[in-house]
Amino acid sequence: MSSIPHPDFTAARFSSCPDARFQPAPADGVLPEGFFTTTNLPTYVRVGGAWRMPREPRMDGALVLDAQGELWIREGRRVRAGERVVVGLAEDGSEGVFVNAAYLADEGEGEFKFMTSAVSREKPIDYAHMARVLVDERERGGYPIWVTGPALVHSRARADMTWFVANGFVGALLAGNAVAVHDIEASIFGTTLGMSGSGEATSGGHGLHMRAINKVRAAGSIAKAVEAGVITNGIMHACVVHKVPFVLTGSIRDDGPLPDVVTDNLEAQVAMREHAVKSTMAVMIATALHAIATGNMLPAFVTEKDGSLRELPTICVDSSEFVVSKLKDRGTHQAFGVVTNAQDFMHVLRLYVERDLAARGLPVPGDALRK
Repeated sequence: MSSIPHPDFTAARFSSCPDARFQPAPADGVLPEGFFTTTNLPTYVRVGGAWRMPREPRMDGALVLDAQGELWIREGRRVRAGERVVVGLAEDGSEGVFVNAAYLADEGEGEFKFMTSAVSREKPIDYAHMARVLVDERERGGYPIWVTGPALVHSRARADMTWFVANGFVGALLAGNAVAVHDIEASIFGTTLGMSGSGEATSGGHGLHMRAINKVRAAGSIAKAVEAGVITNGIMHACVVHKVPFVLTGSIRDDGPLPDVVTDNLEAQVAMREHAVKSTMAVMIATALHAIATGNMLPAFVTEKDGSLRELPTICVDSSEFVVSKLKDRGTHQAFGVVTNAQDFMHVLRLYVERDLAARGLPVPGDALRK
């Protein structure tokens, strides 16, 4: 992925920039008037004559200097009364805050070209590049988060997702109640929403997801259901067995839900954010709301251990251009859109990852989904 250079703060344009101004938060969860609102781009704050980057970057937050002198980006609701919050609107350094958007400049603008739309099902998909990035992330100990919708389970991509979890390509799984429910239904009954593997309705199948939920609730949790042998294969089984953390969040239409589901929206945001701040890559498949929610929590960049910056690889997969376009329109400009169905994407991506592993002389694991 593209590297992002730090600004040259010795340049003349920064010589007259002042330190950022801070005002105390007037109450818990209330920001001072005129507070600076953050983007997901690399942001620098001048404090004590030095330009510093805040921790835990994301869009739609506030810049907070804690009692220890550490800079953070915090959601407004998490700011406590009296904490020092940056005020100002300018992003050019003139008020002590500089947002680096220069690397986004589009060269060659105005030249006539074909196929320049940001998202199109007619554009070729470079699976080899995506596979290479994913293998690189695993080999360097990165933290790819996967954000998935239930279509991934229904479309027979379940075995492929299980393979990615079992073989170290998933740092954390973020999903809704339905993903886990139908994956577990497939493990226990061999159906998803009552459909067989060939997509045919089964007699009495409409209630099987409820029976799956009940079995897990009786066990006490997904992990306990795995330990008890109730869940013997699939995505959630692989997460438990391989100790891959997952966050399942609820919605108003959920059945059950499963005992592991976080039903409070703010608690769910906190749980998802714990993984978003560690993310070095994001793969979002067949889920509009979860993709946009996660995108709002992600910075557009990764800070390496040596302090250098690179673009955070973000892949959004959906059968509709609308979902990918909406994600980008909501500020996740770094997202690369793949307009295809979940089954095809997962099958082909796994094939290319296996090829990349073989080319590097690394072991190529077999199918992780036990029948």
